[in-house]
Amino acid sequence: MRPKTLTCRVGAGLSIAGDGVRAAHRAARDARDELGGAEVDLAFLFLSAEHHEDAEEALAAASEQLDAASLIGCVAEGVVGRDRELEHGPGAVVWAATLPGSLIETFHAVAFGTDEGVAVGGLPPLDDADLVTLLVDPFTFPASGFLTELTESEGDIPVVGGLAAGPGGPDAQALFLDDQVLTDGAVGVVLRGVRVSTVVSQGCAPVGADSVITSAEENVVYELAGKPALERLHGELRSMQPEQQQLAAQGGLLAGLVIDENRSEYGRGDYLMRGLLDVDEESGALTIGEAVRVGQTLRFHVRDARSADDDLREALAQVMADGDRAAGALLFTCNGRGTNMFSEPDHDAQTVADAIHGEALAGFFCAGEIGPVGGRPFLHGFTATLAVFLEN
Repeated sequence: MRPKTLTCRVGAGLSIAGDGVRAAHRAARDARDELGGAEVDLAFLFLSAEHHEDAEEALAAASEQLDAASLIGCVAEGVVGRDRELEHGPGAVVWAATLPGSLIETFHAVAFGTDEGVAVGGLPPLDDADLVTLLVDPFTFPASGFLTELTESEGDIPVVGGLAAGPGGPDAQALFLDDQVLTDGAVGVVLRGVRVSTVVSQGCAPVGADSVITSAEENVVYELAGKPALERLHGELRSMQPEQQQLAAQGGLLAGLVIDENRSEYGRGDYLMRGLLDVDEESGALTIGEAVRVGQTLRFHVRDARSADDDLREALAQVMADGDRAAGALLFTCNGRGTNMFSEPDHDAQTVADAIHGEALAGFFCAGEIGPVGGRPFLHGFTATLAVFLEN
């Protein structure tokens, strides 16, 4: 007889076996063993691109071992498990949780054309969700537009996840939904009745001061605090430290947009980071990668490895500040992070494992990460997004 538990418990397993079926089986066995015989309410399976050809058999092997009530997952460029990041080479990661008292609903969302544009079908009701996890095929599902429409129709929804590039081309994707391997759209799970905190670490440090946008149209900023936007930018650049100026010159300069203005002051997590796409020397306008509005607050930021490290640690510390115990976490990190950003391997995985005081961690390297800023879900780049599950 299986023991009863009233506490959220999470286990994670990782295997680097070259055979995808064997790797999935081992990872699933190890994840399940950490639950001490409790039933698996929800599981995630992440396979590296090297195991794409074995996806169907690997899913079957993991499912047999887990006997999970619900399972989703994908094939990705690289996978994250426990305190390791497998950016290259074969790997299988399984995350298994028992979530007593929760309501779990998995889904397959697909995009299709209509006379009015693109619509999305297959999405269940999301009201009152404690967490929505979304794994996306970037070639067949318009993630950014979907998130914008979702906010307009549903309000603030805690969505985390990422774009799964898999082997890296169209028609070569694999998404997992219970016992099915799907090749398009997005798979996800809606969770209610769980204690979970979301984390979005955009890896940036602020420079200069906040400025209010006083003239703008769509994603073009003409004036900041009553001055031409470019003039304001030049002033901020002159005030930067030499190291920051070098980072800005190397393309590390971004515009941080405050999403929720209802605060007396703004911290790292209040800004949505977007790149500077164009500079118009004649008009003094800046084009950025997000629509803006007059009255919105903007602050310039720089991105580098040190800022990314500080930002992730600070964000995790805020989640754990109340003394809660973490049962485990899901991590969706950009494929531009890892050893492409940090001098040592496994940076994000080890940082998260240290913060949650355990290795019940799983995720993958994304071609775009999904997470909320100011309560609204956005598609990010060079970001680490997380869902941290608390014990009770």
